[in-house]
Amino acid sequence: MAVQVPLWHHYLWAIRSRGAPRARDYQRAEDVLLTVLERVHDLDPRFLVDYSRDLEAFQFALRSSEDPLDMEVPLCVDAEALLVEEVGAAEAGDGPASCRLGVSREGPRPERWTADDVFNVSSDGSAECCGHIVPSKVLRVLKDLLVAAIVHCRHQSLIAPGSLNADSLREEELHLSLLVSSGWRTVRFHVVPVVRRKHRVPALEGAQLTRAFPGGSLRRIVGQEVALVPAGAQLWRVSTDHLLTRLLGALGSFRGHRLDSLSILDRVNHESWRDSGQSPGLTYGHLKTVLLWASVLFPAPEDWAELQGAVYRLLVVLLCCLATRNLPHFLYPGCNLLRDAGLDLNALYQRVEHFASQPEASLRIHVTHLGRSPPPRIGNGVKALLQLPASNPAYWATAYFDVLLDKFQVFNIQDKERISAMQSIFQKTKTLDSEEC
Repeated sequence: MAVQVPLWHHYLWAIRSRGAPRARDYQRAEDVLLTVLERVHDLDPRFLVDYSRDLEAFQFALRSSEDPLDMEVPLCVDAEALLVEEVGAAEAGDGPASCRLGVSREGPRPERWTADDVFNVSSDGSAECCGHIVPSKVLRVLKDLLVAAIVHCRHQSLIAPGSLNADSLREEELHLSLLVSSGWRTVRFHVVPVVRRKHRVPALEGAQLTRAFPGGSLRRIVGQEVALVPAGAQLWRVSTDHLLTRLLGALGSFRGHRLDSLSILDRVNHESWRDSGQSPGLTYGHLKTVLLWASVLFPAPEDWAELQGAVYRLLVVLLCCLATRNLPHFLYPGCNLLRDAGLDLNALYQRVEHFASQPEASLRIHVTHLGRSPPPRIGNGVKALLQLPASNPAYWATAYFDVLLDKFQVFNIQDKERISAMQSIFQKTKTLDSEEC
């Protein structure tokens, strides 16, 4: 153990040393794109520029991975006056329902949003709705505006030559993809038109979150608008990315290693589990969700006081999700983020379990860190224990995950009630443990 603790901290220091340069690179890239979007707004005032992106640079600095980043372009429309027509009920596992955005026949009409280039007149004779704002049309208009804005900004020397690559704008997606150069780093942005409006997200009001987040910050987050983003040619859906980033920022107000543990696993994921980003695998969004769940399951400050133990809080949750092939969306738990992700979950599980059992090899960043690795922390067969929540959701609880921490030799809690609860659930799993492990 004397060798392991410095390794964790050396690894974290290496990540932190890149944080400030990454934040600067992001801000330079963002400035290029905001300059283009300002021109888009000049050409068509229906599209606004969002400057309230204080958490985006913070989040980018936490990461080692280079997954695309969303750049939301708000639409200048009174969203509360629009009719939100849900298309079918949201079935379990599907997250929030898709919807259409209609314009009422009654009251003032948003004339700029009933133009043919973004609007379809209703053909069903609805007494309430005269037509709908169509996401595919909005994307087409925004794409043409981006092209014109980029040409203008280049001719006026508002952006540096080679700083922006628009070739991928030809892609037919639910977003518009742009590559922005920031020094030696290239950042891929997904430009997404959004309609922001008040929308109730019941999970934000749940009692489970009050244990994990400061009361004041949670109240502010509950009051945030959500973004409706394209979900198809005719449909929109609720995006919770901004709310989740706000929750992540709230975790940064705590003492402890919550965000450090996310940075470490994101780096290990990028370098080891995804072969320096060359192989498909877990995204930063997956790992962020794991941290949010771990923060609810382990709300006590002592869980996050020690770096190695903090990382293992995320690891036991991640391993359980991979073993059960289910990572619940944090705000829509019926939605499985691993479903249809196209990942080889068995191979991914083996990589994560190997790291959890012998992390030292992946943490060595310098020749002076070489040496003999301690023996594995666990024996074979722990996967059977990790699959219990699939058969009984009651295992998705702190006491069960405390059993897993004890298996990995990182349960360091002194609270008597918690120890008793952990021992009680351990007795229920002891037969399985002795047979499989």
